Amino acid sequence: SVSGENRKTGRSTFGQLVLVDLAGSERLSKSGVSGTQLKEAQSINKSLSCLGDVIAALESKAPHVPFRNSKLTTLLQDSLGKDNKALMILQVSPTTYNAQESTCSLNFAARVRQCELGKARKKERMGESSKARAAAAQVAEKVQALELRAKKLEKQLHIANEEQEA
Repeated sequence: SVSGENRKTGRSTFGQLVLVDLAGSERLSKSGVSGTQLKEAQSINKSLSCLGDVIAALESKAPHVPFRNSKLTTLLQDSLGKDNKALMILQVSPTTYNAQESTCSLNFAARVRQCELGKARKKERMGESSKARAAAAQVAEKVQALELRAKKLEKQLHIANEEQEA
């Protein structure tokens, strides 16, 4: 969590910063990995594919967004909501040997860029000093209303006493 407080007003803003290294799409035939590394590469590819599905659903404003299809998209669910701002940083290889992977990554980034989540809203909460000031203001209003009511009752009592004496 990330937060900040305005000491003059007592208001604090808060948010969440999530950094995810997506590790890139792996061409299994090109990487030549096996065993545990193979499973990891397959998992990365599945997560990226699921992220693509989520981005496509958000982009088309689909009624169901498949956040639960991978651990990555489940983790990013709060970050990809309407009130948030998401930033994707892409790193591509400058070599022609990796041109196909770089092109795929750039196409994915272009799809992500087209996705509008809506306007990010500032998340604020009142600090303790603001809460205390608000409570004190409410009490002062109630006291003022009660004092006014007491004056009216005193006036009515005074009028009633005068009528009784006459």
